[in-house]
This record gives sequence, C-alpha cells and structure tokens, in this order.
Amino acid sequence: MINDEPMLDLPCKMDHLQFKQRFYEFLDYYQDGGPIFLKICGESACNGIVNDYTSVLAKKFGAALVSLEHRYYGKSSPFEYLTTENLRFLSSKQALFDLAVFRQYYQEYLNAKYNISKVENSWFVFGVSYPGALSAWFRLKFPHLTCGSLASSAVVLAIYNFTEFDKQIGESAGAECKAALQEVTKLVDEQLQSNGSSVKKLFGAVSLKNDGDFLYLLADAAVIAFQYGNPDVLCTPLVDAKKNGKDLVETYASYVKDYYLGQFGASVLTYDQQHLKNTTPGVEESADRLWWFQVCTEVAYFQVAPQNDSVRSSKIDTRYHLDLCKNVFGEGIYPDVDMTNIYYGGTKIAGSRIIFTNGSQDPWRHASKQTSSPDLPSYLIKCHNCGHGTDLRGCPQSPLSIEGNAENCTSPEAVQKVRQQMIEDIDLWLSECQSIEGGMISSA
Repeated sequence: MINDEPMLDLPCKMDHLQFKQRFYEFLDYYQDGGPIFLKICGESACNGIVNDYTSVLAKKFGAALVSLEHRYYGKSSPFEYLTTENLRFLSSKQALFDLAVFRQYYQEYLNAKYNISKVENSWFVFGVSYPGALSAWFRLKFPHLTCGSLASSAVVLAIYNFTEFDKQIGESAGAECKAALQEVTKLVDEQLQSNGSSVKKLFGAVSLKNDGDFLYLLADAAVIAFQYGNPDVLCTPLVDAKKNGKDLVETYASYVKDYYLGQFGASVLTYDQQHLKNTTPGVEESADRLWWFQVCTEVAYFQVAPQNDSVRSSKIDTRYHLDLCKNVFGEGIYPDVDMTNIYYGGTKIAGSRIIFTNGSQDPWRHASKQTSSPDLPSYLIKCHNCGHGTDLRGCPQSPLSIEGNAENCTSPEAVQKVRQQMIEDIDLWLSECQSIEGGMISSA
C-alpha cells in the first residue's frame, strides 16, 4: 500500500438515510492543478491504495491518487446485519452513484485543503476486474465527471453460463498440463463417490460437506495459477508427476494446500455455503457473501463446465450455481444478466475515451471488450504469464509486484508496448480536458 493518510469518512445517502464510506488519498506526486486519478475499489475490503503501475502514472502526470471503498464492503456497510433484505441496495448502479457523489465531494475537499475555490481538476478513472467494469461504466454513465477511464481486465459483459472461462483455462494450461488437470478431475470425481471424506481430508477441506463446494474449490485453485501469472507453479509438478507415474491427486493436493491455501492465501471457508449464509461475518469475511449476492442478482459469470473437454468437474453446472443462490439468499434471487447488459451495453458499450486492456492467459478476458476502435482502444498483452490486470500489476499479478514491475513477465516488451499506448491515450485525453474552460469535457 502506498497511502499514508488516515481513514476518512464520506457521508453517503441511501433512501434519505446516510452511511459512511471510507476513502484514501495519496498526494506525494500531486502537483498544483494536476489531474486526480480515481482508483476504484471493488469486491473486497479496501485497505489502502495499492502500489501498482498507477503510482508510476501518477508520478508521470503529477496526479493525486484517491480510492473509495465499495458500498457494503470493508468498513463501508450501511447495515450491521447482511440479510438478503438488507442487501437490496448492493449493486453496480448504486456503486456508480457513490463514485459520482464522491467525485464531487473530493473535488470540494481538495479545494478546501489547498484553500482555493471554483477549481475543477481533470479526473481519470482506473479499475481492474469488476472495478475495471465500474471504471468503464462510470465513464459511460457520467462522461461529464471524468476525462476518460482505464478498464483493465474489465468484465463488462454479464454472462449466464460462462463456459469460455473453463475453455481458456485449458488453452492457457497447454496440452500436457490440461491433460493432467483433466485426469485429476476424473480421479477426484471417482474418489468422491467411493470415499468422499478421505479425498476431502487429503485437500484439507473436510469442512466442505457439499461436494459441489469442494469441487468449486479445486477448480478455482487451478484457475488462480493462470489468472494471476503463476502457471508453472501448478503445471510443472503436475506434468512431472504424470510423466513419472506419480499420484496425480496427491500432487494436486500438495499444490492446493501449499500454494493456493498457503502462499496465495485462499480460504476453504470461502467455498462453504454455510459460511456464505452468515449474515454477521467479520469485516474481511463479509466479502464472500456480498460478492455472491452480486453474482446471483446482476452478473452471474457462472463458471460452468463446458459439455465437452472441460477441465473442471461436470458437476459444476448451472444447477449448482442456482441452488447456491437459492440456498444462500432465498427464493426469488436470480441473475438478470439481460437487464445488466441492456443497461450498460456489454461488449457493445457505447461510451468514449475508455481504454480496455487484457492479458492473453486470463479467463476473464472473454467477459471484456476485446475489439478496438479509436475512441475505445482495446489492447491484448500476450505472454506466458500475462493474466488479470497485467498492465497495472506486472508479473506475476499476485503477489504484488511493486509499481507493476514487468521484468518477470515472459515478454516485458509486450507489457511496455501496451503501457506506452496507455500513456499516449491518457495524455491526449487529459490535454483535451485541460484545453476546455473548466477542465472537463462531455462525451462528444
């Protein structure tokens, strides 16, 4: 984290009531009259401003960096109890209005801080993944409040049955690793039938009573290697084990326990539907229930197994996801992806001055905009370990590479090329903002 400012609270209206949202600022690189870079926080507690490539951009452009915590997450929850009824104000639309209110609030706050009045800085919005989608959608819905946006790995297309997700895992893994993962899936499915408690114990997941939850954990564990730029951590031992006749399930279990649950820091609890039903979780743990509510009401992204050649178990199907939504949140909860895509446009988003970036190995890129146009440029970074948010996070994408260091990407030049294009776009759009009296432009 690069911020050294204390937590600040912003009163936010909701049905004529108010709740507090925390935000952070980092002004070390800020030059008088410089732009304000708004980094959107998403589906987890926002504990500061991450020191990724946006800090390099802030230094280059003399920008202030600010981040607003997403409503309901972290310490910005309007309710003590996260019942389904109390989650009715949790949506991307509400989050966008929060950002608009914050943008106005912070402009006045900054003016007061520097004892100036009637000054409008140029604003630019940044986000990765779901916050990347919010970044694009903010520019779409509030073009008068920002000069442009960077939508990194932005999942702007709500998808009901997201079969492309699993297909990309197979492509990113390559033939040998994919075959090993598929064999693990087959063997685990068989062992679940014959001795389920034993195989769950092997993976350190005996607490997961629902077989679907357990299989989802195993699928996610593989995903994370490709999504966050660590494919060899998974594939090298698996391929070696297959070649040398070693137990593939035990090899994969070691990876899950040592890397996914260990070094990466994932939790078995995240996959337990009993945990997801808890309406009084802690500040950090609440994100699991909250994000599933958004999945089950707005965007879906159901990571179902394709009919043929799937990497994950075929038991992770549409029914599993719908049953989870019903079990955790009750009757009548259903992801209205059609309305979400009608409202925002999906990959046919009709905004302007939005940069879309994606990593070639990232399964989420199939929910992003991958076609380019002059006003909506889209860049694909191609390399062996280029995944989720590579343009801002470098390689690997997790754990954090300070200032988005790209030297460990298998093709640093591919990352640098896209970053240079990003800088040129941002520079152009900021200069166009600053050439207009008042510092802001419309969507024209």
